[in-house]
Amino acid sequence: MKLDLEPKLVWKHFEELTKIPRCSKHEEQVAAYVMQVARDAGCSVEQDDVGNVIVRKEATGSSDVPMVTVQAHMDMVCEKNSDVDHDFSSDPIDVYVDGDEVKARGTTLGADNGVGVAAMLALMEADVTHGPLEFLLTVDEETGMTGAFGLKEGTLDGDMLINVDSEEIGSVYIGCAGGANTTIRLPVSFEDADGAGLQI
Repeated sequence: MKLDLEPKLVWKHFEELTKIPRCSKHEEQVAAYVMQVARDAGCSVEQDDVGNVIVRKEATGSSDVPMVTVQAHMDMVCEKNSDVDHDFSSDPIDVYVDGDEVKARGTTLGADNGVGVAAMLALMEADVTHGPLEFLLTVDEETGMTGAFGLKEGTLDGDMLINVDSEEIGSVYIGCAGGANTTIRLPVSFEDADGAGLQI
């Protein structure tokens, strides 16, 4: 389905992202798409050892202002309903518009963080006046944040960072505690029980 929505550049890229496999730990194809769009837009592009993509776009009129880094993650949660036949490694997401919402039939949509990535790609292509921009597109945010944790110190040139991965439209967060994983191991012992029971 063609997403004929505004702003057109954002939805054009989001629609393309729905066709590209991008489950966590399998972001190779989406990274290639991002790098191609960036190169075609005249931006400089690099990819680090863990797969993060870093794009820089020169200022178009305000070169004396601080560089802003815009950040999003390329992967998505890949889940489907039990009655849906869908292979996330090859099948596109079946998207449709329902009123003022974009939805997926039987699978996750990938708007987290596909809309953020699409907005960044649109900004790379947009013919607007801006200061120096840097775009950080990380891998594996959904299952371990290995892209963010693997980012080497000194990789980014920006003076400030705007993360475009948010839950609420119209809300701005000015800080974040970050993320952490915790593994808990508890000893478990089993014993036979008399009487009625419920097997789980």
